[in-house]
Amino acid sequence: MKATPTARQRDRAATEERIVAAVGVVLARNGFGALGINAIAREAGVDKVLIYRYFGGLPELLQRWGSSGQFWPSVQELLGDDDEAVRALPLPQRYALFFDRFIDALRARPLTVEILAAEVVERNELTAILETEREQWGVQAEALFGGADFERMPQLRGITLLLVAGVQYLLVRSRKIRIFGGIDLQSDAGWAALKASVAAMALPMLDAMPAAAGNAR
Repeated sequence: MKATPTARQRDRAATEERIVAAVGVVLARNGFGALGINAIAREAGVDKVLIYRYFGGLPELLQRWGSSGQFWPSVQELLGDDDEAVRALPLPQRYALFFDRFIDALRARPLTVEILAAEVVERNELTAILETEREQWGVQAEALFGGADFERMPQLRGITLLLVAGVQYLLVRSRKIRIFGGIDLQSDAGWAALKASVAAMALPMLDAMPAAAGNAR
């Protein structure tokens, strides 16, 4: 009996999902240097021809993995189920909530932290694809969490960049170093203290920040 079109679609979707998941497994085990179509095909248990047929090639497959949510949290994940309620929050609370959820999302992705560490010493075509994914994510996150406030207070973009980079740096450090600046980076309590610091800073910082010329209220 021939498979129905619906069954074939389900089979293809399941195979694609297995291939995308294999990307993360190979990266975690062997790093970027060993990431190739053959290694991914072996891990997924498929003929490599399927990877070319379904994705086009390794760059396209890595783009798919990068946008799948396995590597980097989507903006929707950070917004949560009630995104309208989040967008309605005053800017300081919205700002603190973003970092609260961003920290949790990256801590839940140890492979992502390993990739962030590897990117410091190794940059290639594949790491560049993931960089592009993050840049696109940054534009979306700014629009949804910051909105017009980033236009009104242009300094906020630089401050946010420093904080986002700081979170990533501390997570990379936490792989090998437990205590940094008196904070236990390998504990929930340590990260809770850092989240509380962002929340405590957000209100006075944002209230004191001048608006751009022509945008003052």
